[in-house]
Amino acid sequence: MISTYFRMIRIASIALFLTTLSACDSEHSDSSGVLENLPPLSVTVITAEKSTPIRQVEIMGTVQAAESASIAAKISGNITDILVSPGSRVKQGDLLASISAGEISAKLLQVQAQLQQATRNLAREQSLLKKNAATVEMVKTLEDTKKIAEAAYKEARTMLSYTSINAPFDGIITKKHTNVGDLATPGTLLLQLESQSQLQVITDIPESLVLEISIGDRLPVYIPAADLEITGIVQEVAPTADTRSRTAPVKLTIPSETKIRSGQFARVSLPGSKGSAILLPEQAVRAFGQMERVFIVKDLTAHLRLVKTGLRHGGKIEILSGIEPGEQIVVSTKTQLHDGQPVTL
Repeated sequence: MISTYFRMIRIASIALFLTTLSACDSEHSDSSGVLENLPPLSVTVITAEKSTPIRQVEIMGTVQAAESASIAAKISGNITDILVSPGSRVKQGDLLASISAGEISAKLLQVQAQLQQATRNLAREQSLLKKNAATVEMVKTLEDTKKIAEAAYKEARTMLSYTSINAPFDGIITKKHTNVGDLATPGTLLLQLESQSQLQVITDIPESLVLEISIGDRLPVYIPAADLEITGIVQEVAPTADTRSRTAPVKLTIPSETKIRSGQFARVSLPGSKGSAILLPEQAVRAFGQMERVFIVKDLTAHLRLVKTGLRHGGKIEILSGIEPGEQIVVSTKTQLHDGQPVTL
């Protein structure tokens, strides 16, 4: 009874296989019939040729102001006024902040009085010397006293000028580190000022490529945040490389644009190595899931071919494998093209 059961299963399996095979043959016959019934399709083709494209290497960089200043206090005192805030545009010489320094003002009055006294004493002795009522040594002593008083007066005036913080150049305030009422001491950072007239991109280039870069070279720069493609000019190339990262800092000047801000991320394209590859227009390569394919024409028939692609170069794409030089590649069709379909050129 068991043997009879297994014979029935075997017969059912064979019947199912034959049915499937018949269906596949029928489907293949139907598909072949459809292709045979397709009319010839007019296509545009190009001949695949080898070329040597320059493969670009992208390096990350940062946009910075070419001229920036960290404005700090030179004297001790309370900040009495800050006239700017981040985003304020200033001109050279504009007052930015004020510091209270009463002791310096008092010192200035003191040395001013001393200078006036030394000037009067010297004038009196010089008058007496003309009447032979004073000595030359006394006059020289008073002259030295006046010079010392003049130097002290200039020093006090200079120190008093430090109570007013002025802009060293035209630019925009990017940071404010203190507030009114804070105590400022020598070296205390107050404000950050950056010039917007000229910007630069700072990047670190691998040591294997930096030898190919020279001052004056023009390199493509892309700033994603502003969606701008511009040209940077190499201004500085570090003579030494960092021992840890094996890179060398390079500075490129870029044109000023309203969309470009200091601190933005940038990509710098460097000329890389040259390689041999077939370049096709991007529209000739069609994506199919995770694969990419093209149609080649042979004996006026379209044949589907899977390819391996590489980098893209200005509307063209590298074909690393799947196509041989001299083959005709379909670049455009009026309607959908099928594998094995007749074509006209």
